[in-house]
Amino acid sequence: MNNKLTEENIKKLQEELDYRMTVKRAEIAKEKLVAAAHGDRSENAEYKEACRNYRENDNRIQYLMTMISTATLIDDSEIDKSVMGINSKAKIRFIEDDFEDIVTLVTTMDIDPENMKISIESDLGKSLSGKRAGDIVEVNAPSETYKVEIIEIL
Repeated sequence: MNNKLTEENIKKLQEELDYRMTVKRAEIAKEKLVAAAHGDRSENAEYKEACRNYRENDNRIQYLMTMISTATLIDDSEIDKSVMGINSKAKIRFIEDDFEDIVTLVTTMDIDPENMKISIESDLGKSLSGKRAGDIVEVNAPSETYKVEIIEIL
């Protein structure tokens, strides 16, 4: 995986992991006990649902543990604000379309495409990362290649 995450991102992941391993697991165990008391487990929809919830919770726990253990920690307080990096905001122009927009490079946990919060690990994010105002970059997306100009770092 090796996602680039901030200390705040890792803290959020750890909080969710702690919740799922303690509170959520206990809730699901209680659901399973109550459902099992209703009788035949082979035809017991409540029991089957509790078992499904248990598997989903365990899968999420494994995902969170992997995200935390393989993350590359980014210290966003020591980043040069004159170049594009994590939490950088810039006014860019898509050259072929002559369309301008404001983008913010964020971690994979903070992406929000509708508000142009783009992952630093996306094709556009990788192309913009480390670049300065005035630079023109070529973005190699899966379906096309296009050019973007960094007009101003905000």
